[in-house]
Amino acid sequence: MTEWVVRPDGGRPQGHGCPHAADAGLTPAPQSHLCVECSAQGREETRLRLCLTCGHVGCSDSTPGAHATAHYESSGHPLVQSVEPGGEAWAWCYVDEVFLQPRDHRLPH
Repeated sequence: MTEWVVRPDGGRPQGHGCPHAADAGLTPAPQSHLCVECSAQGREETRLRLCLTCGHVGCSDSTPGAHATAHYESSGHPLVQSVEPGGEAWAWCYVDEVFLQPRDHRLPH
């Protein structure tokens, strides 16, 4: 289980919290290994986000589809984790608009 905390450079003034991070339990199994909505449109996006509530995989806001955000807007599930190639260790809270990192993660100096 990953324990998420607001990243020091999380995008908000220092001290802003994210109560949703404490609610994140076990990381759900991904429902797919690609953005199904993009795949149906003939696109293969690699900037993917995993919903930490249900395992939906959607593309990021940097893509034409922005399907991860669309999933949040339709479901209300607040947290997504990056599942981009390279093993990035961060998550995003749509509600509090902050980046999260694993509690034991250290940012490079």
